[in-house]
Amino acid sequence: MNRREAVQRVALMMGGVLAAPLMAGVMGQVTNTGTSVAVTAEQEAFLAEVADIIIPTTDTPGAKAAGVEKFIVRVMRDCYKKEDQDKFYAGLAKLDADSQAKFGKGFVGLDLAQKNEMVKLSTTTDKPFFQRMKELTVTGYFTSEIGATKALAYLPIPGKFEGCIPLKPGQKAWAL
Repeated sequence: MNRREAVQRVALMMGGVLAAPLMAGVMGQVTNTGTSVAVTAEQEAFLAEVADIIIPTTDTPGAKAAGVEKFIVRVMRDCYKKEDQDKFYAGLAKLDADSQAKFGKGFVGLDLAQKNEMVKLSTTTDKPFFQRMKELTVTGYFTSEIGATKALAYLPIPGKFEGCIPLKPGQKAWAL
């Protein structure tokens, strides 16, 4: 079984907790055959900054190092309808405009504390955008090579399945 099959099976077991377009993106499918929003290099860099606030670099590489912004752009383009893309990128523009209004500069130009404050504010002022951003960031990170091998314990050839084994203190969760 390859990794995509494993992710697909886990998603089915979770009862569709993840959005259908997101799962299609993880499995490499294209469900949006209509028009898409053209994403600029600045927007992609902006996505990388926001994603890196959600999953920052600690003792493991963060979302920016995993290239999560490329995952987000691809999944939004290939799996979400244009109306959903418009809403998502409008939320991204709103975050930048709110940063400009509050601190006098765009989100990318803020220091770490200010970026954290703006993302925290986004969780209440633009909850639909933030939830979608977080969902895409987390999924993109933990299905990337960096997320699966550095943040999670990865075993390329697993042994038998044992569903209830206690983790030792400090032990990483297992990657799929």
